[in-house]
Amino acid sequence: MNESELRFVDATRQLQDRLMHVSRLAAIGEMAAGLAHEINQPLAAVANYAQACERLLGAPQPDLEEVRDALRQITAQAVRAGDIISRLRGLTRERESSRELCDVNALIRELADLLESDARTHNSRCRFELGDGLAPLRLDRAQIQQVILALVRNALEALQERPGDTREVVVSTARAPDGDVLIEVSDNGPGISSEIASRLFEPFCTTKTAGTGLGLASSRTIARAHRGTLDYRPGEPGACFMLRLPAAAQP
Repeated sequence: MNESELRFVDATRQLQDRLMHVSRLAAIGEMAAGLAHEINQPLAAVANYAQACERLLGAPQPDLEEVRDALRQITAQAVRAGDIISRLRGLTRERESSRELCDVNALIRELADLLESDARTHNSRCRFELGDGLAPLRLDRAQIQQVILALVRNALEALQERPGDTREVVVSTARAPDGDVLIEVSDNGPGISSEIASRLFEPFCTTKTAGTGLGLASSRTIARAHRGTLDYRPGEPGACFMLRLPAAAQP
């Protein structure tokens, strides 16, 4: 390539990275209510334990062991809140794409609190079925987590037409016969019409009134950049999105 072509390729790559970052921020923004609830829980616990300390110390003969226990709980809840914020900052940080060897189950567990809190906000349940014996993958952690966030968020929104006590999203992992790793996000919602299904991965194709239509398009771009695939199949009932990633994928 000559210098002009190299500049064009570099500019295209930077634009693609920006679009992926915008898509990730949009998904996080849509999860704001669940995230606020998840952070408020440990903060409320800190306030309650602090008030308990004040009451205990105001007694004529304070039970110092109870005070120590309350202080330990304050520390634990503060660390919990800090962990949630740290994970959120990692997801929203804009940075150069980088690959590292990852355990895909550990990568999903890092998202569990955020996904479960978002599910509760939607009066739904998010369940995990993580398989054994999966090969390590060379991934950009933030990008793959972005894909999982987008797929789960879409599933939760699709479930709103079902009664609240039956809504469920399942995130599963499994080893394919050739050693590839399969990540599936399925729901028991109404499914996707054949008309929309044929255009699902096109940019700006969305059924959301306030959606960008970039989530699935960006997710498939990320999958292909990792030499993988992202596909859809109808569920029984609902919908299922399948992310397939090659074992020991190279950059």
